[in-house]
Amino acid sequence: MDDHKDTTENSPGGEDQPDTTSHQHEHGDHDEAVAESDEEGVEQELLEEEAHPAAAGEMASHEQHEHAGHEGDGHGHGSHEGHGEGHSGMHEGHEQMFRRRFFISTLLSIPVLLYSEMLQEWLGFSVPVFPGSEWINPVFAVIVFAYGGVPFLQMALPELKDRSPGMMTLISMAITVAFVYSLASVIFPTQSAFFWELVTLIDIMLLGHWIEMRSVRRASSALDELAKLMPDTAERITDDGETEEVPVSELSEGDLVLVRPGASVPADGTVEEGDSDVNESMITGESKPVSKEPGDEVIGGTINGDGSLRVRVGATGEETTLAGIMRLVEEAQQSKSKTQVLADRAAGWLFYVALGAAVVTAIAWTVAVSFDATVIERVVTVLVIACPHALGLAIPLVVAINTSLAARNGMLVRDRIAMEDARNLDAIIFDKTGTLTEGEHGVVDMATVDGVDEDDALGLAAAVESDSEHMIARAIREAADERDLSAPDASSFEAIKGRGVRANVDGNEVYVGGPNLLTQLDSEIPDHLQRFADEAGQNAQTVVYLVRDGELIAAFAMADVIREESFRVVDALHDLGIEVAMLTGDSQDVANAVADELGIDTVFAEVLPEDKDEKVQELQDQGKLVGMVGDGVNDAPALTRADVGIAIGSGTDVAVQSADVILVQNNPMDVARLVRLSKASYRKMQENIVWAAGYNVFAIPLAAGVLAPVGILLSPAVGALLMSLSTVIVAINAQLLRRVDLSIPELPSGTPATEAQPAD
Repeated sequence: MDDHKDTTENSPGGEDQPDTTSHQHEHGDHDEAVAESDEEGVEQELLEEEAHPAAAGEMASHEQHEHAGHEGDGHGHGSHEGHGEGHSGMHEGHEQMFRRRFFISTLLSIPVLLYSEMLQEWLGFSVPVFPGSEWINPVFAVIVFAYGGVPFLQMALPELKDRSPGMMTLISMAITVAFVYSLASVIFPTQSAFFWELVTLIDIMLLGHWIEMRSVRRASSALDELAKLMPDTAERITDDGETEEVPVSELSEGDLVLVRPGASVPADGTVEEGDSDVNESMITGESKPVSKEPGDEVIGGTINGDGSLRVRVGATGEETTLAGIMRLVEEAQQSKSKTQVLADRAAGWLFYVALGAAVVTAIAWTVAVSFDATVIERVVTVLVIACPHALGLAIPLVVAINTSLAARNGMLVRDRIAMEDARNLDAIIFDKTGTLTEGEHGVVDMATVDGVDEDDALGLAAAVESDSEHMIARAIREAADERDLSAPDASSFEAIKGRGVRANVDGNEVYVGGPNLLTQLDSEIPDHLQRFADEAGQNAQTVVYLVRDGELIAAFAMADVIREESFRVVDALHDLGIEVAMLTGDSQDVANAVADELGIDTVFAEVLPEDKDEKVQELQDQGKLVGMVGDGVNDAPALTRADVGIAIGSGTDVAVQSADVILVQNNPMDVARLVRLSKASYRKMQENIVWAAGYNVFAIPLAAGVLAPVGILLSPAVGALLMSLSTVIVAINAQLLRRVDLSIPELPSGTPATEAQPAD
């Protein structure tokens, strides 16, 4: 409309101005009508999405992927904005719709409450009466029903069409019965009017849905905000050394970008030039800025410090860490816990129970007192009181708070069922290297056969390991550098999975690897090297062997420091009654030494990566529910095989698709947190289910009048009040989950405890 106005004012034809202005006015009216129609259409779409949440989630995900694909390979502003609109935006739309309807309906309910004779009698107040005041209750109640109640009827239609009554069907039945009963009281003045119950029933249900949508939206917002960390533009360095500002979506793998002090890193990549400290707390949970220098990896969305960096782009679009996190969030929110499924089924059962109870009530009271207003009142009370709002909130509120607590404490939950199963784990297997230990090896000792110099052996090993990125290879190269050794040239490099590496050096075939390598080569171990290996094993050191032309000529002892947190996590899991196992490719001696120091129950040593899942299966065959904790890459088969797969690692590992839960902060103690949170969440779910279902078990018979012979009858008014109270109690009980203690006790060395973060 503004564009049209500008064009009109700048047009040369003055005589046409009146007509154009008139057209502009009509055009403005049309825009307002379209806007109003669009708003109604959006609300209708939201109601349909609420009725089909799974389909809505799939649609949001599909739209996001299409959008990302349309933008190209980059993960630019458009891509993450698409996510926000398709995912968080849907929840926010639901939240705003129910919030608006709740406040308007509540405002319209005030006159109904004030002019309710029953409330006036109960609370001892009166209001002015004037001609026509008797119509305040029915008129305002009809408006509240049409505005706040009809949406529930619309959401119930798909359930009825699918012949699978659930939450919306029960809610619709309750408010429809209350509405019809209230209108009947106007036509038949002998009956009591219950308009205030109708409006408060609708208000409470709108409030409940608003709270639920608000909780779900807040639970996802902590991670959705990550998508907004990615800058819109990047400074790409051209071939002539100049910089050009381009949209992040146009970046490609291999581009060189300039990251100025205080700017966001535009994509995942590797530092080629410059030194700086980068704040990665929003990705990895590490509060201390991480020093970056040439060769170090950086994550898109993190904040550069005071230095300037030149970064070679290594991943864009769906391959970035942020995109991986967003996928995890989507998968978690599209999954349903077993308890949620149980609650949905319970709502369906409750629908038939309510109908059955209403029929039995009608027949019994008709036989007892003949058919009259009392029979109708009893049936109405039964149907109104069966409203499952407390049951509907029992699980979603707990899940929302659980997800928020987990996210804020560095736990990304991909599968809610796995999160729920974590409370029942009988055994948890930890991968040793990089999980229970620091994963940073160093050469601490070496031994050679007669006639072989230590420097020559170390230089030869460094040559073979020159093309490997394994931590042991880096340790050997660093040891050679410390001695200023010049490694000879190597060719025909080959990595032997789970065993070591091979290369040709000066015409000799040279191998470097662990005990599995010797088994494959069928090499004999000289006595003094065997004694060296045994002593190293007793000191929890890993032994790597050097084989030249089939002859074992040297052995290197590698030390890998045990994490301080590992001591506490083993104790914490034992306190929870969980068996702790360790899985490693190291020798049995090394594994036993680490296990003895940590107090681990079961040890699997000298296990090849492809055989790790068999060890998980071994424990499962004993009837145990097994969790597997690994780095998420080499341990993928075992993570998939486990009942609960837990990937532990830095932010670059969060996109691992084989794990059910990802621990972003690289802290093994978070495994104990996960189990503790799972137990606390499930306990709250069970408490809410018991309360919500127990309320109906108690209230429906009372509403039917089973205690009428002793003078106890539950009226629709009291029934509505009890239902409201049940909903409030369930909501409060869910909020108490925020008080669960997830803090890590002080470690043996006196390291300060890690503070747990509250939910939003």
